[in-house]
Amino acid sequence: MGSHFVCYNMLITTSRKPSQKTRTFARSLERVFNAKYINRGKMSLRDVLIKSNNLNFNRIIVISEMKGNPSRIEILSSSGNSLISLNVTVSITSLSGRIEKDKLCIRCEMEELKKDIIPSLDILGEDDEISLSNCNLLWIKKGHNDSEGVVEFYDQNGQITGPKIYLKNYLNPMDV
Repeated sequence: MGSHFVCYNMLITTSRKPSQKTRTFARSLERVFNAKYINRGKMSLRDVLIKSNNLNFNRIIVISEMKGNPSRIEILSSSGNSLISLNVTVSITSLSGRIEKDKLCIRCEMEELKKDIIPSLDILGEDDEISLSNCNLLWIKKGHNDSEGVVEFYDQNGQITGPKIYLKNYLNPMDV
């Protein structure tokens, strides 16, 4: 039996000089996505794009913060185009369970978000011909009203793993 090789498809980074909470959140996303977190340091966004392309990533997630807390997740294509921007608050207190990064599927209860988020993340959706029972699951549930949602991660045994992301709103730059 050979070793298991994970081919990452996303690069995760933060805005410059992130707080410890933002770095922890970025690492928690690395744990559940088929992704690699890099410390941005003094790199410009252009430098991040170059590094991403050199490493053959097809998506970049940039986490921004406000008052030391993660507040926005922007998903960029490998060419640097913004695919979707999510205004969020996060909870990273219950990180547990084992996620097989290359077996992540998505279920989205928010119809208006479904058409944007699935292609932005480049992972299999529930409408694809897959068995969700064999997948780890990113589940986007409706929140208190139609413009809010909650993102939760589950392992293939149905156990919640964290982090939990509360969507305030989102913007698809193509709709502007």
